[in-house]
Amino acid sequence: MSRDSKNLGPVGMAFALHIVIFGSMVVAFDYARPMPFTPLAVQATLVQEIPDTAPLPPPRVEPEPEPEPEPVIEQPEPEPDNSEELRRQAEEEKRRQDALLEQKRLDELKKKEEAERKQRERDEAEREKREEAEKERKRVEAEKKRQEDIRRQREENERLRRELEAEQRQSEIDAEERRLAAANSPAMVVYQNTIMQRIQRNWAMPASVTPDTSCVVMVRQLRTGEVISARITNCNGDDAVKRSIEAAVMKASPLPEPSDPDLFRPELRITMRPPQ
Repeated sequence: MSRDSKNLGPVGMAFALHIVIFGSMVVAFDYARPMPFTPLAVQATLVQEIPDTAPLPPPRVEPEPEPEPEPVIEQPEPEPDNSEELRRQAEEEKRRQDALLEQKRLDELKKKEEAERKQRERDEAEREKREEAEKERKRVEAEKKRQEDIRRQREENERLRRELEAEQRQSEIDAEERRLAAANSPAMVVYQNTIMQRIQRNWAMPASVTPDTSCVVMVRQLRTGEVISARITNCNGDDAVKRSIEAAVMKASPLPEPSDPDLFRPELRITMRPPQ
């Protein structure tokens, strides 16, 4: 019993040492992990026996048995620090998402611009169509108005023509009536006798003229009385008589003017006889 009591101290120390070693290993393991750890508090009691008498010779210390090797606990390899890679991947993913969003925005903007361009083209085409329709309408109206003006002008011209023709016919009728009236008037007899006297004064009668000589001469004159031509149409005299009468008419030019313009005739039929 006393021997067991003497061996209790070394055994306790060995036990305490083992506890300390085990605690150190636990602490080292905890430090190896990338997480915080809580140190283990180790309590040990040192037992020392106080001898009652004089010290005895130290007991023979038997060699302590070799401690069994502690099992080797394979510590897990620390996870590699891939935070930088994750950050890079996150940034790359963000850039990709931003690029997709930007591309989507550009596509939508392009679609919007294309839609606006097509709408502008449709609006422009519609505007041009309306303008063409308006131009065509105005052209048709202008052509219609032109045709209407032409029709009215033709009608007015026709009315004026009819009026003018009617006036001309009436003027001709009036002139013919005046001519007929003048031809049968005493003034016409006076006018013709005046012309005949003018011609007779210029007639150099040849010896072949007899008291019964009678020649009809057609005289053409201008309004001024200037003789254009003289032509014998009927005569019982010889050629010398005819030539003398024609020469007398031409020499009498210009013939006397009538007192009344209605008495003027561009062609006169005069019968020439020798004076009695």
